[in-house]
Amino acid sequence: MQQLISLYSKWCGEEPAQVEKLPGAGSNREYYRMTAADGTSVVGCIGTSRDENHAFVYLCQHFTQRQLPVPKLLAVSDDELRYLQSDLGSVSLFDAVRGGREAGGRYTLKEQELLKRTIRQLPNIQMRGARGLDFTNCYPQAEFNVDSVLFDLNYFKYCFLKATELDFHELKLEADFRLLAKDLTAERCDAFLYRDFQARNVMLDSEGNPYFIDFQGGRRGPYYYDLASFLWQASAKYPYKLRREMVYEYYNALKQFTEVPTPHHFVERLSLFVLFRILQVLGAYGFRGYFERKQHFISSIPPAIQNLRELLEVAHFPYPYLIDLLQRLTELPQFQQIELTASRADGYKTTAHNPYRQHPQDGPATFSKYDSQGPLVVKVYSFSYRKGIPEDESGNGGGYVFDCRSTHNPGRYEPYKQLTGLDEPVIRFLEDDGEILTFLDSVYRLADAHVRRYMQRGFTSLMFCFGCTGGQHRSVYSAQHLAEHLHDKFGIEVRICHREQHITQTLPAR
Repeated sequence: MQQLISLYSKWCGEEPAQVEKLPGAGSNREYYRMTAADGTSVVGCIGTSRDENHAFVYLCQHFTQRQLPVPKLLAVSDDELRYLQSDLGSVSLFDAVRGGREAGGRYTLKEQELLKRTIRQLPNIQMRGARGLDFTNCYPQAEFNVDSVLFDLNYFKYCFLKATELDFHELKLEADFRLLAKDLTAERCDAFLYRDFQARNVMLDSEGNPYFIDFQGGRRGPYYYDLASFLWQASAKYPYKLRREMVYEYYNALKQFTEVPTPHHFVERLSLFVLFRILQVLGAYGFRGYFERKQHFISSIPPAIQNLRELLEVAHFPYPYLIDLLQRLTELPQFQQIELTASRADGYKTTAHNPYRQHPQDGPATFSKYDSQGPLVVKVYSFSYRKGIPEDESGNGGGYVFDCRSTHNPGRYEPYKQLTGLDEPVIRFLEDDGEILTFLDSVYRLADAHVRRYMQRGFTSLMFCFGCTGGQHRSVYSAQHLAEHLHDKFGIEVRICHREQHITQTLPAR
């Protein structure tokens, strides 16, 4: 620590007025915010690996020369174990989108824009950053290759898969691992592979512009890897719809720097890296969780398994034994946990009470304040169009309004002028004519489906209105018959109001 202060003093001309230790990163390096008397601050780093620090120093200087959004290197010790860099503040992308993450993937438009702005910048550092870069300075290796892929796949096998006690044939699995490794490295790409591209490693300035940190593990490799790493990060819980939009943003941004493959080929290649990245992450979670007993990593396993489950539903891979094994893995009882989503401070939340069969690309359904409030009460009105459509008193804005004026009107005949649709002579006239019955058949089918769905969702109010010229014959008959039909079929409470006749009736729930 004193040596870091000495480096600061040599650079600044005086000791810092304040030194604050910052939360640790994934490596053993320590970070400190060092603030001068005038309030300006820098970030100091103390490392334990000269090679790791050297990689950061070299890459940071190279990226700065390429005018990429990275911190500026201010001073480096002779042994490269300590350095000073510009202070990019305390707001990471991880912190900025916390609300959406904690709400199970329900991100606001502002959070989505921050994510998309970041993903649009990724090809910039991958492609422009690779130009003129001497990859021999990378740590711990210069290139993404078959050996590194097989290392990570075996890490998954020994640190995660074996810990689940799922039975598998090791030789068959190894054969598919080798095929996957061959496919992942089949296309040479001279991009800079960030390796640890995640929301924690992106800092935001006051205007929300992204700056990249902790890239010392980078190497030459395919650009698909970083996209898969970012979008399929288990804790982020990005819904498929948002992921798809970010893939589109990335693909279009990549076009500015290099010739891109067709969308179909791009998506196929990306799926391979998503599969690999999920297995790689599960290996890390297995070691940190099952062996080191760190609860954070144990709790991160179910979301990672969910990522795998969703991937297997929408993608197809030429590794039959591996895919069958992974399918069985996702079906293990310990991974069937269903997470209930917490509310967001801004009012966004998701609901588990959803009768609709959703596609995985659509993500979680938004919570509705009307869900699960039941029981359902249906209100049925008859009215005269001359006096206007009945107002909805529930606050929902109204429901169905059916126009009965196309059917034969008994009010045109003297015997029925003083009667209503509740009287036997009018009922006989309408049913003998038959038009009203055909009309109501269509209404019943529509109403039945609507009532059934509202009962499934736990809604409390539904309104049907029937209008005719005077609100006396056809509308009264139709409203009364629909009310009795719904009450008989569903046993729900139905409230009837023949507005122009000043008649109300309640059919109680059974």
